Amino acid sequence: MSEKMEAVATSEAPAALGAYSQAVKANGFVFVSGQLGIDPATGELAGDTAGEQAAQALKNIKHILDTAGTGIEHVVRATIYLKNVEDFKEVDARYAEVFIGSVKPARVAFGNNMIPKGALVEIDAIAVL
Repeated sequence: MSEKMEAVATSEAPAALGAYSQAVKANGFVFVSGQLGIDPATGELAGDTAGEQAAQALKNIKHILDTAGTGIEHVVRATIYLKNVEDFKEVDARYAEVFIGSVKPARVAFGNNMIPKGALVEIDAIAVL
């Protein structure tokens, strides 16, 4: 009944900052770890605004999902962590540019978080295969 778990990794997204996988495939799902807005080519945050960082985090999620054999259009759940809840509108606008299907992922957003590397936003996702 239980499929084996499989780590997903791509150089098109930043390497994990700790003891975790970029994503894990299991039982027909892909669980993408929280992605910061880090440009994998430079290792630096891709901009000074929450919107710029959110756009890059979503690109990172897309690359991870592509590597896993699915796509951003198959995301069923996302979580957004914001350093400043006041950035919600800006981040939501970038998010809306990516999730354009008729069925949007279920989602939750939290504000006033301390995020690694001084980032303003972190996004994780769960997708179906």
